Amino acid sequence: MSDVRHVLVLPDRDAAEEAAQALGERFGLNEEPQLVRDALAGEDDAEDAQWLLVLRDEDGRLDPVALDEFAGEWEGWREEP
Repeated sequence: MSDVRHVLVLPDRDAAEEAAQALGERFGLNEEPQLVRDALAGEDDAEDAQWLLVLRDEDGRLDPVALDEFAGEWEGWREEP
């Protein structure tokens, strides 16, 4: 078992919360993705933050291309490890 993680970067909290819910439905996740606020360097304002969805994928069953396309539906992307 490996410790594979995927990180989806989303533009705001609403998009991240909607995507987190849709991820489970579309990809049949066993656990909720971790939602993390990522403030941009030098910015204190919550409006200037990206939101990350961190997905554990020990079995390596999630397709990185499909995840990137999924994130794109919310104007986001999958971060390369």
